[in-house]
Amino acid sequence: QVQVRESGGGLVQPGGSLRLSCAASGSIASIYAMGWYRQAPGKQRELVADINSGGSTNYANAVKGRFTISRDNAKSTMYLQMNSLKPEDTAVYYCNVDSVRTLNGLFYPRIWGQGTQVTVSS
Repeated sequence: QVQVRESGGGLVQPGGSLRLSCAASGSIASIYAMGWYRQAPGKQRELVADINSGGSTNYANAVKGRFTISRDNAKSTMYLQMNSLKPEDTAVYYCNVDSVRTLNGLFYPRIWGQGTQVTVSS
């Protein structure tokens, strides 16, 4: 069974930085796309950034120039470097993986992690 787990959230002051990690485990052969989403209290979940297996990236306008997404295909791991954090970045950040194929031939269209809290406050 494939599992996805986020780490790296926490409390940071405005202007600070955090690095989130997302690790997928479970005899994975390939993952097409990986992405970060976030959900603030009272708001809908929104895309922050995503990256496909070829390295092409996509960012929400609100984080362009401040956040950087990357992935290590060999480790089935994705990262989100968040700089110049603002209070409005406060949310639960979720990892999502799309089109996962395992070594024993199973296919998972989409898997979500449990989320990690990011709080930006002085």
